Amino acid sequence: MRGRQDGGQKKRLITSVCVVAVFLIFLYAYFGSHSHGESALEYGSRSLRKLGSSYLGGDEDSDLGGKQDESATKFGLEDGEDGIIPKSFPIQFALERGIPAYLGVLGTKRLPYPSRSFELAHCSRCRIDWLQRDGILLLELDRVLRPGGYFAYSSPEAYAQDEEDLRIWREMSALVERMCWKIAAKKNQTVIWVKPLTNDCYMEREPGTQPPICRSDEDPDAVWGVAMEPCITPYSDHDHKTKGSELAPWPRRLTAPPPRLADFGYSNEMFEKDTELWQRRVGNYWNLLSPKIASDTLRNVMDMKANLGSFGAALKEKDVWVMNVVPEDGPNTLKLIYDRGLIGTVHSWCEAFSTYPRTYDLLHAWTVFSDIEKKGCSAEDLLLEMDRILRPTGFIIIRDKQPVIEFVKKYVQALHWEAVATADSSSDSDTDGDDFVFVIQKKLWLTSESLRDSE
Repeated sequence: MRGRQDGGQKKRLITSVCVVAVFLIFLYAYFGSHSHGESALEYGSRSLRKLGSSYLGGDEDSDLGGKQDESATKFGLEDGEDGIIPKSFPIQFALERGIPAYLGVLGTKRLPYPSRSFELAHCSRCRIDWLQRDGILLLELDRVLRPGGYFAYSSPEAYAQDEEDLRIWREMSALVERMCWKIAAKKNQTVIWVKPLTNDCYMEREPGTQPPICRSDEDPDAVWGVAMEPCITPYSDHDHKTKGSELAPWPRRLTAPPPRLADFGYSNEMFEKDTELWQRRVGNYWNLLSPKIASDTLRNVMDMKANLGSFGAALKEKDVWVMNVVPEDGPNTLKLIYDRGLIGTVHSWCEAFSTYPRTYDLLHAWTVFSDIEKKGCSAEDLLLEMDRILRPTGFIIIRDKQPVIEFVKKYVQALHWEAVATADSSSDSDTDGDDFVFVIQKKLWLTSESLRDSE
């Protein structure tokens, strides 16, 4: 019996060795035939350089010097001992340059924006398959565009003459025509489509025309975990009658009551009071921060509980942009924020935020800790997440109840944070009851291992 087992093991060993040998021969044949004597690593590095050059419009057949090296650097790659090393990603580049950006996926779930949020969508060198699943991705784009909004599309399909590109262009043109989009301008590989201002075109389509109109009981502004639907989102009766969104011109729309304010039962007077309240509060915040900041200290700001967006609106004179975060389980006021000309997203602070580490200069947390405590989520995890997305020397403003402030103070030293200022009801005339303001700065620090490595 033992002899049979040994024999079986030998057979399995021989079989495994043969499989590995065949696999290695395949790798050698494949990379050898493509690289003309280069190693697989060298060939992979050269291919990655070519990808970067092609993306930036360089010469795909050029060698590794000159323009190719320059293109690789622009593409976010660096030379290393082992060839080309990926350095970063476009979203991270945008955030580091102080440009509003959000990391997301155009897949099966709705984008985290309410309906009628954007005047313009742009897709350059666009290789997205807009025709898949009955055009569901293009219909999602249609949902977030405002009446009369534009889609600027740049892709070879718009001008190429080969059979496959022509087929894609014909099918896409037919789809957007059934969606009532019209061509506003077209030149070479770029086309700009414009949405209709009213529902008239939708109502005039032949019965059974695809894609269909979305059901009247579907909420076009629900986005948290909501699946995309392959249907056209019609305008509200108000937008249909007014032939547009009736938004005030920028920058007046920042402080003008949004047309969709009535959807929440809010009056213009309530909106104006909220705007004035946060103007005073932001002024007080800056008084607390003034010993620590200069005019160019802050750029990327996040309001972790934006409500109506008045915190962001109060910063209009500052050279900053604000990511306005609306809780997923509260009133979906994100559409009011977009109507004010601001940007934002829906999020649950029981989860990590979709961004890279060290991307924000200032975080504003108004009763965020009290809210997650009611949900049974971890306040310690939230502190760690805030530390992750905050840049070194960045600031946190916590506005919450005194027990929350005392809780956060216990972790300041462990997180390498520094208490900057505290305001209670006696020093801040805008505190609500027992609300306190706690201002923190994140220190720039290194671990002992990092210090040894840098020496």
